[in-house]
Amino acid sequence: MNSIHDRLFDKLGEIPLFDVHTHMDASHISARGLHDVLLYHMVVSDLYSAGCPDGARLSEAPDEAEVTFRMERALPYLEYIQNTSCFWGVKIILSDLYGWEKPITKENWREIHGIIAAKYADPAWARQILRKANITRTCTELWRGSSGIADDLFQYSLEWAFFTRCQWGQFDTALLELEHAWGQDEPGAPLPVTVDRAALQLSKTIQSLDDVKAAVKHYCDRIPYEKVLSTASHLATDITYRQVTEAEMAQALRNRDHAGAQERDIYANYINELFLAEIEASGRNIVLQFSIGAEPLPYETGSKLRTETVYQLAELFSRHPRVKFSLFLASAHQNQAMCTLARELPNVSLAGYWWHNFFPSAIRRIMDERLDMVAANKQLGFFSDAYCADWAYAKSIMVKKQLAEVLAAKVEQGQFSEAEALSVARQILNETPQQLLGMEPGK
Repeated sequence: MNSIHDRLFDKLGEIPLFDVHTHMDASHISARGLHDVLLYHMVVSDLYSAGCPDGARLSEAPDEAEVTFRMERALPYLEYIQNTSCFWGVKIILSDLYGWEKPITKENWREIHGIIAAKYADPAWARQILRKANITRTCTELWRGSSGIADDLFQYSLEWAFFTRCQWGQFDTALLELEHAWGQDEPGAPLPVTVDRAALQLSKTIQSLDDVKAAVKHYCDRIPYEKVLSTASHLATDITYRQVTEAEMAQALRNRDHAGAQERDIYANYINELFLAEIEASGRNIVLQFSIGAEPLPYETGSKLRTETVYQLAELFSRHPRVKFSLFLASAHQNQAMCTLARELPNVSLAGYWWHNFFPSAIRRIMDERLDMVAANKQLGFFSDAYCADWAYAKSIMVKKQLAEVLAAKVEQGQFSEAEALSVARQILNETPQQLLGMEPGK
């Protein structure tokens, strides 16, 4: 007879999933080749840590020369990352979707690269992958929608400006983010995690408080509320969150060329407060999604979240009770503290297992704590953060396996019946994304 875990896992597969945060692009939904699987940025981090000389992400649209160069430099380090759960995701994709069971070597990588590319050429393939995962709808960045050509699969989030994000070695990031958006007539792609200032071409620059206010109004006026369910941004733990005065902001602007941590915090707090006040005054039913608990390193980020930040954010969230905040957490050690905020602040919810938490042991711990502490209608149970359907598939398998294990333990100790466990799972995976975020089943 099947174990409780096996029965629950099978039943979880029957629940239509909503993937509430991805970076999938309507113009190339599934993997274009092996590089989109093996050089997904989370796997690149594994390879880089093992000695591969490349830590940067691939280009958005790499040509074959870039693919070949990066693949051949990565292959010698594959043997060292076989133990990681990211590589487990690679194996799930290659086995389940492409029937590939062999090790990847310098002699055969072009074979599986070609198999994936041939599947990608089939316009029905991406939808087959998502059906196999039972993902009924995904939410991706608005600019990746390619004029709505995959609206049967996608709903959208506005990921445009990050007013409370920090950049490696920079102190005026909030101003750069606002200037980047101020120079655009409609929302475009966000600045990258590690921005190259020398490459920025800003058409407008902020000189005064009036400029800040005009730029924030420009940003808020151009949010296409009819097209997006949410905004997506980041709350850096390096920032000290507090209310600042106009006099402080004016002085900090005058000191921009010599800005340090104090000015950084003033810029971020002032701009973010203007933004939140505008959203609250508008009365729009939009969810503000914020990632938290990951801070810049030279190529990607590391897990970092100060205890003080949690309560500074509690004050911020409570100051704007009509704004809905949903948090993506990358620091497992602060999950319990975040659960207390979700319990005590009606406008705060928690979503998935972000970046440095997307590892089975962390996922199980987070699930366990949230199921014990937070109402099911305050939990968004799955997001893949994937850049292609293949990785959304792999992560859906990984999450459902962990959820089955957590629920089985709760059944065995008498907390849930199996039916109750599945009811809870349906709530966080299917019902809450619809009720809280406004997601709709696929067409």
